[in-house]
Amino acid sequence: EFDAVVKNAPGRVVVDFWSPTCGPCLMVAPELEKFASENPDTLVVKVNTMENAALVQRLGIRSIPTFHVYDGGQLSSTEVGYMDAKQMRQKFVS
Repeated sequence: EFDAVVKNAPGRVVVDFWSPTCGPCLMVAPELEKFASENPDTLVVKVNTMENAALVQRLGIRSIPTFHVYDGGQLSSTEVGYMDAKQMRQKFVS
């Protein structure tokens, strides 16, 4: 399902790899929601690393939160760590 979403999305996709036991992940959640509401042309997807271990291993996710940005179905950038909505705009949209 993950591959289909990333490949078939009409525009940019931002994927947040997170865990409910990760403090920084929980802190970034409201900032990600703000980013998503301010950037309706970007699809934001959250992947719980505890529930998707095979995907996390396949993609080489080693730290969380990790953000993957896909353009046209291709991984265009990776960012690791806490960011606020403004930093997300700068890194994901510009």
